[in-house]
Amino acid sequence: MAWNEPGGGKQRDPWRDNGGNGSGPDLDALTRRLREFFNRLFGGKGGGPGVAVVAIVLVWLVFDSFALIKAGESGVVLRFGEVARLMTPGINFKLPRPIETLYKVNVGGMRTTNAQVRMLTRDENIVLIDFNVQYLVTDPQKVLFGVRDPDGTLGQAAESAVRSVIGAGTMDTILSGQRAELITRAKQQLQATLDQYKTGLTVNALNFQNVRPPQEVKDAFDDASRALQDKQRLEEEAKAYASKVVPEARGDAATTRAEAEGYKSERVARAEGDAQRFNLVQAQYKAAPEVTRKRMYLETMQGVLERTPKIIDFSGGKNIISLPASPEIRAAVPGAAGATVVAPESGKGGR
Repeated sequence: MAWNEPGGGKQRDPWRDNGGNGSGPDLDALTRRLREFFNRLFGGKGGGPGVAVVAIVLVWLVFDSFALIKAGESGVVLRFGEVARLMTPGINFKLPRPIETLYKVNVGGMRTTNAQVRMLTRDENIVLIDFNVQYLVTDPQKVLFGVRDPDGTLGQAAESAVRSVIGAGTMDTILSGQRAELITRAKQQLQATLDQYKTGLTVNALNFQNVRPPQEVKDAFDDASRALQDKQRLEEEAKAYASKVVPEARGDAATTRAEAEGYKSERVARAEGDAQRFNLVQAQYKAAPEVTRKRMYLETMQGVLERTPKIIDFSGGKNIISLPASPEIRAAVPGAAGATVVAPESGKGGR
């Protein structure tokens, strides 16, 4: 509302406006009434200390009824000592103390703990392990009231889990490539312990930062480690050689078997064909022995003579003999390239 409002041609003061008659300030009258009220309340006339105390109490009640929860925090509200509710980030209302009490817990940041353990393995070797655990607060109520010291409890539980896993393994297993399996087992055991004790903490990561033997026996362990690496290298080379040689041998064996099967099939088929041909010839021979004998003689002589460059003429030179078209015979007989050779009239039996 504006202080100077039109009307009446005069300025109106909200601090001294009393219905427009200008009889006195309202603020003074209100203060006087409040003083009289507190005087009657506390049975005195001045009312100075009593008024101050009441004012302080009222201010305290007002400001204690609101709580600011920052991002990454969670508020646990207790009502007469019992957990009533959880507050989310932002401005929240609550009843003033001692009715309701607020506890703030940081749930957004990653927490970390580190430790080193010296212990015996299953094969009675000493090993030093530096490990690191990263964890989060997932249940503010359990963090506040589950255990007395959540962070200390987690450190002790982590050391117990690492000792349990490492103590059950051998030095070769711990120093070899099976470390990831040991880390997984230790993490699972640690989380089971935290859940059992209701700490409200969740393990995000567990790592073995350094696994080494004590300094007193470091040289001996280095020699053993190099020997183990040489063993693994030779095993890998042997596996690679076997992977190369075995398939080749199997392929050669399969090729040999296939060739043998083919040769067998060929010989069997040829033998069966010869037997069938002999049976046919035998049947023809029984029907016409003379004709069959002559035909077989001619076929045999044709098969023999067509593979030799020599020509035999039994007619005394009276027949005309045409040379075969075989390139080998033409190359062996002079003048036989596309020509017809006539046996001489002399009585020579061959040429």
